[in-house]
Amino acid sequence: MRIEILFPEICNLYGELFNMELIKKSCPDAEFTETNLNDEPLFSSDMPDLIYMGTMSEKSQELVIEKLSAYKDRIAELIEKGANFLITGNALEIFGNIIEDKDGTVVKGLGLFPFTTKRDMMNRFNSLYIGEFTPDDSESAMKIVGFKSQFTHSYWNNAASVSPLFETLRGPGLNPDIKGEGIRVNNFMATYVIGPLLVLNPPFSKYLLAKCGTADNSIVFEDAAMEAYNARVEEYSDESTGFYY
Repeated sequence: MRIEILFPEICNLYGELFNMELIKKSCPDAEFTETNLNDEPLFSSDMPDLIYMGTMSEKSQELVIEKLSAYKDRIAELIEKGANFLITGNALEIFGNIIEDKDGTVVKGLGLFPFTTKRDMMNRFNSLYIGEFTPDDSESAMKIVGFKSQFTHSYWNNAASVSPLFETLRGPGLNPDIKGEGIRVNNFMATYVIGPLLVLNPPFSKYLLAKCGTADNSIVFEDAAMEAYNARVEEYSDESTGFYY
């Protein structure tokens, strides 16, 4: 299994690189390529089993958009071919049309998906999150737990060709007005949910490893991880639990 981690030197707010640390410890034979801003991405000439990018600062978003603009067509091609992407936190925003600040400043995104992000740096939106994820060709959904901490919300311009990654049970969706959370197109998966996502959600981690072709999709400390996960699902499902917006 080959995994490309995009821009780890700047895309690691909230400790999101621990998503990849979980995979490293669970799959010691996996090959990892850490692509820095000045590097040629592995995906430009190859198709890794997983391409990962995590949360970053607002200034870093501009640097990443500038870097990836040269590979926009290649990213679209990989999505069409079914390459596995996992994009967490505000990294999903760079794939939309624009990021618009409350002061009128506009940052142009890659334009791969039809949505607009609205940013308000005077207000941080924090929340617990619980939702559901339905694996491919499955009628049974798994629970997803995590956190949200952002200055932004994203709004679809035309969502007809895009499916949400998760269906929200408690907490906000892609914005507070909808229940659909994140983006799911073929094997491209992006979500605002952090935690880190894979550490908090062992069933989803096992699903992702299987998608990447691992013979054994078990994860490190699986029994303890499942115990903690089940406790969070119960707690976050409890209507008396606060810290939702």
